Amino acid sequence: MVDNSIQKTRVWQEGRAKNITFIVTKDCQLACKYCYLVGKNVKERMSWEVAKQAIDYILAQKDFTQPSVVFDFIGGEPFLEIDLIDRICDYIKTEMYRLDHHWFSSYRFSFATNGINYHEKKLQDFIAKNRTHLSIGITIDGTERKHDLNRIYKHSGKGSYQDVVRNIPLWLEQFPGAGTKVTISSEDLPYIKESVLHLYSLGIKEVNINCVFEDVWREGDDVLFEQQLTELADAIIDGGWYEEFFCSFFNENIGRPLDCITQNQNWCGAGMMLAVDAAGNFYPCTRFAQYSLRNKPAVIIGNVREGINRNKLRPFLTLDRCTQSNQECVECDVAEGCAWCQGENYDAADTPTIFQRATAICKMHKARVRANRYYWEKLHKLKTEQVC
Repeated sequence: MVDNSIQKTRVWQEGRAKNITFIVTKDCQLACKYCYLVGKNVKERMSWEVAKQAIDYILAQKDFTQPSVVFDFIGGEPFLEIDLIDRICDYIKTEMYRLDHHWFSSYRFSFATNGINYHEKKLQDFIAKNRTHLSIGITIDGTERKHDLNRIYKHSGKGSYQDVVRNIPLWLEQFPGAGTKVTISSEDLPYIKESVLHLYSLGIKEVNINCVFEDVWREGDDVLFEQQLTELADAIIDGGWYEEFFCSFFNENIGRPLDCITQNQNWCGAGMMLAVDAAGNFYPCTRFAQYSLRNKPAVIIGNVREGINRNKLRPFLTLDRCTQSNQECVECDVAEGCAWCQGENYDAADTPTIFQRATAICKMHKARVRANRYYWEKLHKLKTEQVC
């Protein structure tokens, strides 16, 4: 028996790739209720001229020394701009070849899509042309009930599940190891167990789930969360799903204390990444663009005409866990695996600082840790019994 339950699919070239994000549009067919993009609109669409300037600048940078690169395309819904994306990707490939750029032998084009237009010919032609250098994830939230609770069309309010699920077989045929990303908010907590099992039944073997970082959680949500995860743990183990299927909520390496000397990394890559929008502005991460922020002004670190302002970037390069965490978080005995979003930290902070950690998910993380321990204790007991 091969046990894949503790083998999370690794991100391509994890830790060795520069991440470059093109915000090609701020438009989307959907108006997901939990979406952090509060400024979506139909007007801000990237032009070819801005995209070309960004590529020319990026490929000329001698200090981008990472051996690999991921060009990430987001929106809104990025595939609304498939013509532009196709042109961008062709230009990137030809320029990397012309320049004999070290990234030419190690690059990926990455997309997270709502999946609605996945079957269309233009998109399928793009996939066929770039198949060996693509990572595409379709977001499907679980059962029709859970998915349609949040992922609704912006004009009609109708759920999008049926329009997404029809494209899952084609997607899995083209990307057999692809995973989906599920978002959890307060309203859909009761549907976690049934939704993960439903996604498994569709053939999706990797289900990555996260709770929203915003302060949406109500009294008692952590109790319901733990209950759902415990029931899910029973279902995965009793049903043998753990042998081939993965759920990111269950990870053997979370729920321990961390040391501020040897385990003091920042959680995310803000500052190490680079994002560019339709106006040609550079950001340390897409979450610092204005359409991602509720309360604070955008943090612009340069543009395609003048380049990156290293002084504006420098604070992001000094971020670590302890410089932005309060003492309770630093001393927490289940700190390992407790995530944060740098953009949400900034947006929720009392002042315009990136050094104040938002803690809205504290109780949810602790509930996850308790359920996670239950999962691994039960799985290890089962395996011991099987050996005996």
